[in-house]
Amino acid sequence: MTISSTMETPAGSRGRSARARQLRRLLRKPNFLVGTVIVLSFLAVTVLAPLLTPFDPTESDFLSAQSPPVVGHPLGTDQYGRDLLTRVLYGSRTALLAIVVADGIALVAGSLLGLMAGFYGGATDSIIMRVVDVLLAFPYLLLALIIVAALGPSLFNAMVAIGVVYTPQYARLLRGKALSIRQQEYVHSARALGARDWRIMLRHVLPNSMVPILVTATLQAGTVIVETAGLSFLGLGAQPPTPDWGAILADGQSYFLTSWWIATFPGLAILVVVLGFNLVGDALRDTLEGA
Repeated sequence: MTISSTMETPAGSRGRSARARQLRRLLRKPNFLVGTVIVLSFLAVTVLAPLLTPFDPTESDFLSAQSPPVVGHPLGTDQYGRDLLTRVLYGSRTALLAIVVADGIALVAGSLLGLMAGFYGGATDSIIMRVVDVLLAFPYLLLALIIVAALGPSLFNAMVAIGVVYTPQYARLLRGKALSIRQQEYVHSARALGARDWRIMLRHVLPNSMVPILVTATLQAGTVIVETAGLSFLGLGAQPPTPDWGAILADGQSYFLTSWWIATFPGLAILVVVLGFNLVGDALRDTLEGA
């Protein structure tokens, strides 16, 4: 009995060993480490913003308007005298909210549509994928502009629009995985045992699709930040005086020659955070999908 237990290698142990190897490979990637530091710093700032600055992000001080970076205002002030560091810090909360709402809508809706299309096939697949093709026919930003114009300009509507725009990416991804996984023996065995379709999709198809979903969601996070900031820049997203990186950029463009800091620092914030998510997503893709 001792010999047989020594010779056996449980599936759970093999799975844990494979995950440990993947984790070690990830930790050896400089881009993953740098990206992780950036993303964790971004998350920390969103939580600790009230503790990192004594100013109110919406309170005006016209006596300090367009003040350059100084000791009291490390990033300067905007045209209304509001502390720019404070507005950039609080703007990270808007960016994180956009990721959660917009990427969440795209992930849930796209995964549901993709699972049904790939699992059932036939007419269901044809109808869903034709709708997806119509959405993909529009440039992303143009489709988002159309949706926001129909719903009305607001930060929440901008997030919904971006979520709808990126739903097709998840739908096509999950459809391809479902088409492949539904032919596996364990799916046929589950069906033979009387498992319902929704149970098979949730217990077998979806868990085996988590790696590409995770990679796509991470890479998509940076894109969502850019798209949300773009809509706010155009006046279709966050409305004044809400601190939002895109809205701050829009305010600063008119003063760039005289007060360069107003537009520069929120732009750098977008650049750094998007870079962080892209570095993490690239490392995850190379490690998990290449395993």
